Amino acid sequence: MPKTAVNPPSMVKPAGYSHAFAVTGGRMLFMAGQVAFDKEGHVVGKGDIVAQFRQVCENLKTLVISQGGTLHSIVKLTIYVLDKANYKAHSKEIGQVYREYFGKHYPAMTLVEVKGLYDADMGCMLEIEGIAAFD
Repeated sequence: MPKTAVNPPSMVKPAGYSHAFAVTGGRMLFMAGQVAFDKEGHVVGKGDIVAQFRQVCENLKTLVISQGGTLHSIVKLTIYVLDKANYKAHSKEIGQVYREYFGKHYPAMTLVEVKGLYDADMGCMLEIEGIAAFD
């Protein structure tokens, strides 16, 4: 299915994301917010935002693979964090994990600092939801 990054030259050049994706045909997968739960429901990396980001990427990967796609099928990610300053302080390490999973694929992305997450009381520091498009 054709998926095309939309980054008009009249807008600021994106770094590490795309402004939009145009998708034609195929089917879509809308992924609920994923937190750093492993298969048994335990939080991976309590107090470690990089470890939690890795587990969330693994969960997103599992979801898209289960439907016959890859992480390159993802066209939109929304990242919710409890502490934007902590996320930014670890952005280099988070970026390394991101590239391990996504390579140079940069979907449209939004980062939002929130007051709380549903699973924050269990130690979750971030949550990521996504949209994937498949053939």
